[in-house]
Amino acid sequence: MKATIKTQGKQFVVTEGDVLIVDRYPQAEKGSTVQINDILSVGEGAEIKIGTPTVAGASVSAEVLENKRGKKIVIFKKTKRKGYDRRTGHRQDLTVIKIKTISA
Repeated sequence: MKATIKTQGKQFVVTEGDVLIVDRYPQAEKGSTVQINDILSVGEGAEIKIGTPTVAGASVSAEVLENKRGKKIVIFKKTKRKGYDRRTGHRQDLTVIKIKTISA
């Protein structure tokens, strides 16, 4: 069964067993379970249910595999012939989750 979920402002099409890398869930430790209730559509083929905007009563549960940090993104600003350059960057906090069950 497929489901389109919305989590932290992003949409993903998932099936059971998929592994996703999403923005960090606050207070989510390794091994804990996360419940996602913003389900935009669920099902396949002729049995698909599309929500307006979400499907009532549908949910997806996922297990947190790890919390990590992404690659460093470098932001470089430069003004030609003015002697100005600036280098900054950041690393995004990420959570790796595995989809366990999809209930409609």
